[in-house]
Amino acid sequence: MGSIQTNIEHKISHLKKGSLIFPADFRGEGSSAAIKMALSRLTAKGKLKRLSHGIYYVPKQDRVFGELYPDPEKVAEAVAKREKVRIRPTGSQALHKLGLTTQVPTKMTYLTDGERRQIKMGNLYIEFKPTTPKKMAFEGELSSLVILGLIEIGTKNLSAEFEKRVKEILQSEKSEALTKDLALAPAQVYDFIIHLLSDSHD
Repeated sequence: MGSIQTNIEHKISHLKKGSLIFPADFRGEGSSAAIKMALSRLTAKGKLKRLSHGIYYVPKQDRVFGELYPDPEKVAEAVAKREKVRIRPTGSQALHKLGLTTQVPTKMTYLTDGERRQIKMGNLYIEFKPTTPKKMAFEGELSSLVILGLIEIGTKNLSAEFEKRVKEILQSEKSEALTKDLALAPAQVYDFIIHLLSDSHD
């Protein structure tokens, strides 16, 4: 039987470049302290990169762009899964996910039913922001993003093109989910969406 570091390095060698790694992935190889030490040594050897506290990844290189970070959305989802919490994109992150803005946010904010957490990836920050059960109760995949995005940017001074796209997105949502989500929306957002969907003019 090899050393803990050798065993972990062997497992890492079979992973895809860019794969995320957590110390808990190697439970059974040794104590928590020994696993952390092995990951630290493998990071020093360049076999791994440390993304944030307790989060590592297998380095991935691009000929043009050099070293690539893992997809931040996948990082957020992986951390949420690891910590057994729910997350929902909000604000500019929600709008970007819907294609309503081409501006890539420098801070990706997710509402969560877990603890507050911030992860730094270069110039990008991923934040888990604790919220109320009500905001985590949205059901629609599309309507939840629209509502959470509008809560942050407001419903005033929106362009006609933006409103048209929002309407198209909401019309693609399942009616049952949309109805439930509207019941949870703040009054201003509710009134805006009801008016938007009842307007027969595009």
